[in-house]
Amino acid sequence: MSSFEDYYDTSGFRDGHLDLLRRIEELGPRFATRAAEVDRAAAFPTENYRELAENGFLKLVIPEDYGGYGLSLFEYATIGAEIGKYCGATALTFNMHTSSMLWLRFMYEMPNLTPEEKQAFARMRDIQFPKVVEGGAIFSQPISEGGVNWTSEPIKTNCRKVDGGWVINGFKKFASLAGHCDYYSIVCTEHFEGVAPRHEDTMDFAVHKDSPGLKIVGEWDPMGMRGTTSLDLVLEDVFVSEDDLMMPAGVFPKTLPQWPAMMATLTPAYMGVAQSAYDFTVKYLRGEVEGQPPIDRRVYPTKRAAVARMFQRLAEMRALWTTAFREARPFPAKAEVMRLYAAQYAVMEGVQELAALAIRTCGGQSMLKSLPLERIYRDSRCGALMLPYTSEIMEDYLSMMTVYDMDEVDSAPADTVSARVSMWRPASDAA
Repeated sequence: MSSFEDYYDTSGFRDGHLDLLRRIEELGPRFATRAAEVDRAAAFPTENYRELAENGFLKLVIPEDYGGYGLSLFEYATIGAEIGKYCGATALTFNMHTSSMLWLRFMYEMPNLTPEEKQAFARMRDIQFPKVVEGGAIFSQPISEGGVNWTSEPIKTNCRKVDGGWVINGFKKFASLAGHCDYYSIVCTEHFEGVAPRHEDTMDFAVHKDSPGLKIVGEWDPMGMRGTTSLDLVLEDVFVSEDDLMMPAGVFPKTLPQWPAMMATLTPAYMGVAQSAYDFTVKYLRGEVEGQPPIDRRVYPTKRAAVARMFQRLAEMRALWTTAFREARPFPAKAEVMRLYAAQYAVMEGVQELAALAIRTCGGQSMLKSLPLERIYRDSRCGALMLPYTSEIMEDYLSMMTVYDMDEVDSAPADTVSARVSMWRPASDAA
């Protein structure tokens, strides 16, 4: 595998950030060795998580005041990509945990919170962060519900106020880490008598894995990212209290239009998968793949040209992606958001292009399940499908922001239900 120092200018990286990246370089080869069995059995990468926890990675973005590393979004993205280089499923599920912490971290810092929201949020952080820092808890973040675009309509899973808290009822599809986390960050819509469900009434609770009424159901046998064990969750009268809140009522819907980069954190896993496709191809052409005949295939000009194309595409993706995450901030400018959406699209589409080109370049043997490229190809196909920023939605957002003024977007004609409730809005509209 190539080193992160081969493709990042690390001269401006903090020492703590470099330290963590080097730790992944030490752990990564073991992740890669386990990846084949994780994929074959669609089994959760438990050993990888044990090593990540032992090395402090569960607390990457938690503020230093709480005992975390306090990494920026860009710093986390680079680490997620390095994990994905060795095992895509580990990186993708690790993002679900880290994203739960990101919301607690960065949404609290939003400048437009009321004093009451700020005070309530501070208490929630005091409760939730120690679960990770002191208790080593792993969080999951199941939002999708299957057949319903949660960025278009209010989330169907609902909660209702009862004495001492709320009861949650609903269903979550593709609940990554199902059965392998300590808490599920359950996003739901609070229902009120006589009031239609609204995005503004979205709530987020930390539901313990052993909560009465919480069940894991279904089977998990997908094409790619098999180690995510993204089974379904059923919640039947699950009780939660004030102590289980992850953020104040009404704050979650502001995340997408006001802090859009936080919803692009699925890309690091796929940036890593793209790098692994390139690295394998180079190693294969050099005759350095373990268990394969040491044949030097670099003599063929067509294969050299293909690797050059792969490098160019990978470098192009990484440059845009790196820029977008370096610029990440609340209330970004339109140009920054368009670069972010373009980076999301470039990575999720580019990774599958690179994996396909790697197979074509390496030839028939690369399709054998005994080699990692076949798995890398299957994993690469999954990124473009993942809400809230699927490739289709990115095409829609970029097209709207190109040909319409922002004050025209919501009234623009559409022949289908759009996902534009998730779209960035100027600060003046979001305040």
